[in-house]
Amino acid sequence: MGIEEFIRDIPDFPKPGIAFKDITPLLGNIDALRQCIKQLADPYRDSGVEVVVGVEARGFIFGSMLADELNVGFVPIRKPGKLPAETISESYELEYGTDTVEIHADAIAPGQKVLMCDDLIATGGTVEAACKLVQKLQGDIVGAVFVVELSFLPGRAKLEALGVATHSLMDVSGE
Repeated sequence: MGIEEFIRDIPDFPKPGIAFKDITPLLGNIDALRQCIKQLADPYRDSGVEVVVGVEARGFIFGSMLADELNVGFVPIRKPGKLPAETISESYELEYGTDTVEIHADAIAPGQKVLMCDDLIATGGTVEAACKLVQKLQGDIVGAVFVVELSFLPGRAKLEALGVATHSLMDVSGE
């Protein structure tokens, strides 16, 4: 069973010309979802990962399940104003403007081995900012995992420039 059969294209969403990769059929099939989480975890089982960091919001779904699979903790990275304790933030460029993500200032211990997780990597701005937050806290990022990678966009290159290796289960090489 390949996860590709559980990812559907939604044409012209969120704007004309875009084929949105919808993961909700995958989330709705427990056998496919479990297989997906196992495949995300397998390359990191013996890596010493101590915590999984998930990026809001779909990264929470996969990240928390991945943390459970690896028997480690989970740390959320959120939009500004959503975390209750002291935070640090990182802003990043969007097509038209900027956005910001935050993490609790005490969420990652120096030297802690971290696995980053999100559902999809495209331009890579959000996960690049998330990685920079973990690096500010002196976490040791062992990798970043994604269910879907839009490899025609520069996300992987942005992470590699930070020294972060990526692993994805489904490669989409064209729009």
